[in-house]
Amino acid sequence: MTNKTELENLFLRKKPVRLLMSLKMGHGKYVSVLAKETDCTYSHIVKLLNMFKRLGLVEFEKAGRVKFISLTDRGKELADAAEALLRKFSK
Repeated sequence: MTNKTELENLFLRKKPVRLLMSLKMGHGKYVSVLAKETDCTYSHIVKLLNMFKRLGLVEFEKAGRVKFISLTDRGKELADAAEALLRKFSK
């Protein structure tokens, strides 16, 4: 295990951070795509997204049968902060 990975595991939970970064990189993704990108089960992503929504980090937009998920302004701020922290781990 690399020093970076040890620090990430020590200070951050991997799956929620991966989800946050995946949402930051794209606009209006849906749950199954996020599950693939973050290497999580569909049900785990739904659980995390519901938690994110409760915290005001994401918003859902329904288009037909599909729900698109995007970060709120607060979610973008948190994603930027998490990304900056991850960059520090890389040094």
